[in-house]
Amino acid sequence: MVIRPVAVYGSECWVLTENIKQKLLVFETRLLRRIFGRTQKTNGEWRQKNKRGAGKPDFNHENIVRHIKSKRLSWVGHVERTPDERVVKSICKMETTSNKTERKAKIKMG
Repeated sequence: MVIRPVAVYGSECWVLTENIKQKLLVFETRLLRRIFGRTQKTNGEWRQKNKRGAGKPDFNHENIVRHIKSKRLSWVGHVERTPDERVVKSICKMETTSNKTERKAKIKMG
C-alpha cells in the first residue's frame, strides 16, 4: 500500500497516546473502506461489500499502530548497530543527572 509510508513518516519519534492511536486506526479503516469498498469482520479480515470481488482473497494486514511499533523497534536496532562515535548513539546512551522534581525544587528554592 502506497499511503501507509506517507502516513507514518517519522513515526519512530511520535508519542503514541491512546487518543492518537484511536485516530490512526480510524484513519486507516476509513482509507481501507474507501479503497476496497469492504467491511471488516470481527477477526480482522476484510470482506467485499458487493459481489464483484467474490472470487478474490481477503486483504489481511497489520494495523497501523502495530506497524509503527515495529518501526520503532527496527530503529532502535539500527541505532544499536551504529558505531559508538555516532552522535545519535551517544544521545541514546546519555544518562540524565536530575529529574523533574529536583528541577522544580531548585526553582522554588532559588
